[in-house]
Amino acid sequence: MPTPPNAIMETRFHFPGQTKFYRGKVRDVYTIGNQLVMVASDRISAFDHVLPRPIPFKGQVLNQIAAYFLNATRDIAPNWLIATPDPNVAVGHACEPFRVEMVIRGYLAGHAWREYKAGKRLISGAPMPEGMKENDPFPEPIITPATKAEEGHDEDISREEIIAQGFVGEEDYLLLEKYTRALFRRGTEMAAAQGLILVDTKYEFGKKDGQIYVIDEIHTPDSSRYFYKDGYEERQARGEHQKQLSKEFVREWLMDHGFQGLEGQLMPVMLDAFVEQISERYIELYEKITGQGFERAETGGIEERIRRNVVAFLESA
Repeated sequence: MPTPPNAIMETRFHFPGQTKFYRGKVRDVYTIGNQLVMVASDRISAFDHVLPRPIPFKGQVLNQIAAYFLNATRDIAPNWLIATPDPNVAVGHACEPFRVEMVIRGYLAGHAWREYKAGKRLISGAPMPEGMKENDPFPEPIITPATKAEEGHDEDISREEIIAQGFVGEEDYLLLEKYTRALFRRGTEMAAAQGLILVDTKYEFGKKDGQIYVIDEIHTPDSSRYFYKDGYEERQARGEHQKQLSKEFVREWLMDHGFQGLEGQLMPVMLDAFVEQISERYIELYEKITGQGFERAETGGIEERIRRNVVAFLESA
């Protein structure tokens, strides 16, 4: 019986010149000089909880999808990415992040639909037309920014509030909107070529030496919602749920096992077969979104491989 692939739950590297370390939900971030070394772990989160077992190849999938889209959109906006010295690693410019996320929505889904169903017709100051059904397209994509909360949930915020509260200057904000619309157009075109609909997504931006950069990941299944194009109109006409390309199946499995992240609920045990199933689904996501075959990296000595590749890159830079 073949040995199951190794996976990374967390890393504890000490790279030459390292000054800071930060552990996010999925990424371990090392600051070295004016650059960030982001290691995409195999952690997976749902309902604001990190699940107890890592998923083989998940970090590689997310890192490589993000790099694919960042490289495909450099002609639209400068971005933070400099290199990917390892399948699980991205190295890029350390920027001062803006304290807002630029969320853009082409369809009435997710948070926007919940607000709409509750009777609201404005979200982050953007109007939503009367008479829409869940997952209907907006006449034009709407930008619905949110504050980036240190703790708890992000909150909707309008363009006027962002500028008035000094989160972003007016001139910079107008450029963020321009970049957001152009990136979403490109993402929509690339999704359509793969038989997908880019429903909504978010972009994060930062500044370095007076220049605005796209930071973090873009168009990944962790930051975006995709529908399958085939059958979309028929499902809408019948009032059925849309077929999504996302990690929604993980949330459904947790709910089926009595866990939604609420107090007193116990995290269910993840058996090997389910971990393998999630891994295969993420690989399927990669191939469907990019249209490229996925090459599984060697996982035998995965942490040593990452350390070696990062150190070699730093020494050659």
